[in-house]
Amino acid sequence: MGDNASPPPERARNPMFRTKSVERSIQDTEEPEHALRKSLSALDLTVFGVGVVIGTGIFVLTGQVARAYAGPSVALSFVLAGFVCALAALCYAEFASTVPVAGSAYTFAYASLGELPAWIIGWDLVLELALGCAVVAVGWSGYIRSLLASAGARLPDALSGVGSDGLGFDLLAFVLVMVLTAVLVAGMKLSARFTELIVAIKVLVVLLVIGAGAFYVSADNYRPFLPPAQQVTGSRGGLGAPLVQLLSGYTPMSFGVWGIFTAAAVVFFAFIGFDIVATAAEETRRPQRDVPRGILGSLAICTVLYVAVSVVVTGMQKYTTLSVEAPLAGAFKANHAPFWADVISFGAVVGLTSVCMILLLGQSRVFFAMSRDGLLPRFFSQVHPRYGTPYRSTLLLGGLVAVVAGFTSISELSELVNIGTLFAFVVVAVGVVILRRTRPDLPRAFRTPLVPWIPGLSVWSSLWLMINLPGETWVRFGIWMAIGVVVYVCYGRRHSRVGKAARGER
Repeated sequence: MGDNASPPPERARNPMFRTKSVERSIQDTEEPEHALRKSLSALDLTVFGVGVVIGTGIFVLTGQVARAYAGPSVALSFVLAGFVCALAALCYAEFASTVPVAGSAYTFAYASLGELPAWIIGWDLVLELALGCAVVAVGWSGYIRSLLASAGARLPDALSGVGSDGLGFDLLAFVLVMVLTAVLVAGMKLSARFTELIVAIKVLVVLLVIGAGAFYVSADNYRPFLPPAQQVTGSRGGLGAPLVQLLSGYTPMSFGVWGIFTAAAVVFFAFIGFDIVATAAEETRRPQRDVPRGILGSLAICTVLYVAVSVVVTGMQKYTTLSVEAPLAGAFKANHAPFWADVISFGAVVGLTSVCMILLLGQSRVFFAMSRDGLLPRFFSQVHPRYGTPYRSTLLLGGLVAVVAGFTSISELSELVNIGTLFAFVVVAVGVVILRRTRPDLPRAFRTPLVPWIPGLSVWSSLWLMINLPGETWVRFGIWMAIGVVVYVCYGRRHSRVGKAARGER
């Protein structure tokens, strides 16, 4: 660790809030049967970040938000959302360089907040990443079926998830998840190379679309750059309304200055995923240097691409006439360039493939870390003797996600992914401040600037976005968390390795 101080004992005033020292976490990564192979570089991590963030949102969300909330000023909304993400990214970068261990926010919470908070965030992340992967796989399947239909081919309804009796099996979504699971089991380096190829194709498509679209931009479409403000109409009622509206009666605004902030709350979710880079810290050759670079580098690249696409799409077509379903493709069609619409569909397919794979990677690493700590059965933290990957947890979760993706669209649950990620942002930001005070002696290769102000801003901005989510999402989130507490009390608390060590057990 770079100093001669002995590891401090785990705090244990209340067994549920005992912490696991950073030294102990790093020592556990050296156990032969539970050690992940180190093979990743800063470039690999940056590619992972870009691969999971850039999906169909860049082809769809940019135009949708411009039409509904901000007009041409949507570019400023992406800058604002990128800034909010940067606050969280700075906190993740410090933790990942200080505690280069698999598990991301789960591991960080264990070192700073205690065992029960760590379990809760781990339980949350496993569900959110698995659910997100299933949703993405279903979306990928829809794009593939659309491309097949354009070529004159068609899958039976029963194998497309839309059977005549209301039941069906989405074969394409199932196969995608199982193939990607096999790639992840076969080794991190293979996974990185596969992802690099996909991301290279995806970014090339995005750059081609930006370059081609620039030729159709008209300055008249940018006027007015900041449309007059108006109240959002047609919002959902009851628990479908945002929590802030249920609590205070506040109604979000469209357009004007406040429209930029409302749009930022929406487009923020297009950035979700960069934090998954931290889950691969243990498999990075030089994590103290490369993980912060991967996190911040991927976020910067994605922000630039989002802003560029939003500028092009609002310049190609008046924001009031943009298509809701496929605004960027529609803008090309409106300018009599249908070829680029097909290119966009191809880019979406490629983009979703990498998103699905990296979500699988993230949730398997969180599950692996919880298993290694004894909070889940240790059976799942065994690594493959040849490939050096957590194959048991990867196969288990990959199989479950494949079945869920095959049998249900679960589109109405996709917002759970958002609230879970924002909750993780809050935990990590708070953890940075706590660990600075409890362990000021720790070597920190990267230090979040202006502590506690930057983490405080990250907490505030994440909570603001969380309360803009529907009340029904909060209810589902609360139910899942309650189930998690029951599982911890019945199993995790008794089998925790830190707890056993405190009791003198083996």
